[in-house]
Amino acid sequence: MTVTVNRLPADQLLALDRRHVWHPYAPMPAQGPVFPVRSAQGVYLYLETGDRLVDGMSSWWACIHGYNHPRLNQAAHDQIDRMSHVMFGGLTHQPAVQLAQRLVQWTPAPLQHVFFCDSGSVAVEVAMKLAIQYWHNRGQPQRQHFITLRRGYHGDTFAAMAVCDPVNGMHHLFRRSLVSQYFADAPQVGFDQPWQEQDIQSFATLLAQHQGEIAAAIFEPIVQGAGGMRFYHPEYLRRVRELCDQYNTLLILDEIATGFGRTGKLFALEYGPVCPDILCLGKALSGGFMSLAATLTSEEISQTFAQGEAGVFMHGPTFMANPLACAVALENLNLLESYDWAARVQAIAHQLARELEPCRQAAAVKDVRVLGAIGVVELHQPVDMTTVQPQFVAQGVWLRPFGRLIYTMPPYIIEPQELSQITRAMVSVISSLPSP
Repeated sequence: MTVTVNRLPADQLLALDRRHVWHPYAPMPAQGPVFPVRSAQGVYLYLETGDRLVDGMSSWWACIHGYNHPRLNQAAHDQIDRMSHVMFGGLTHQPAVQLAQRLVQWTPAPLQHVFFCDSGSVAVEVAMKLAIQYWHNRGQPQRQHFITLRRGYHGDTFAAMAVCDPVNGMHHLFRRSLVSQYFADAPQVGFDQPWQEQDIQSFATLLAQHQGEIAAAIFEPIVQGAGGMRFYHPEYLRRVRELCDQYNTLLILDEIATGFGRTGKLFALEYGPVCPDILCLGKALSGGFMSLAATLTSEEISQTFAQGEAGVFMHGPTFMANPLACAVALENLNLLESYDWAARVQAIAHQLARELEPCRQAAAVKDVRVLGAIGVVELHQPVDMTTVQPQFVAQGVWLRPFGRLIYTMPPYIIEPQELSQITRAMVSVISSLPSP
């Protein structure tokens, strides 16, 4: 039986949206423009208005293979005929087991155990709970705090918010409700700049002073994402690992935004290279098809839980290891393995660097930087979203600037001419911005 869905005209859809729907990081009702999407295919978003936009955001960095990919669609169709969901408490299933095996194979050898989560924020919550409960199991319950970096971002749930930048981040309104953590100065030495040892000093000093109460260090390797799209030196990563070893502190790496090739490495930790004690993955894990994340850890950590006070890890999401999401994620990783993704990302990086270079001449621009399939133009002043975003849409491009940043993280499958449409729009719009 075919079910017919009555589609609303675009103006009626937007009126109902404005009346009832609360969008992320937006007031209610939304004050800026909202663009209704009818469908998506490859790197294109098709609007209810008939317009077609090249997607420069990979739907917040997740849809690395674009939209409606036939292999991911087929994986979903095959799995949904078996079961779309089953509880994971006391049960297991092939998609989750095979996906866990693949993640263990792809990540550094000490990471052997996988805890599936609903979203990136939850993966961070799980990582932080793992660290705290691990030390409780080891007879050091006083280790309840975390050391992290200013300008970092780890999600919007409460534990995750507590390790986001407390001043320049998006969560300062909640500071009285959040557990106080330790914030080292953000790295200042850029990815390609000469290393300067003083860059690690703030982190080293804080860790030395508070080692007895810190459960773990947590930060984003190489790329600080939503906290500023900043790229820092790989030596910082290596030095943090050394200091965590020196002071017997766990290291959590948040690769939710950087994992699965975005920076030019399969995982940004490879720039060290370092291995964390706990690793958070998400976003591109399922190719943006469904919400899914994972927290990986070592056997040395996980084996303490059976002997601890609780005897188990105290966490269990209802939709943990959803079979449909796991099946699509597994096929997404198969797809990533099937072609030279690294060459694709490198080609995107070279094209972004070349075609965004003219932005440096614009008076409104502070910096232009590229790493892997990430292109960032930093402005002197914050972006006026109500005027800038419609300008991009008018040029057939979907970008979502924030703060002082206009940036792109396109799908890996993007063709050069499609990427050029994005960069031309960025240069055009940025060149028209007023001087600071």
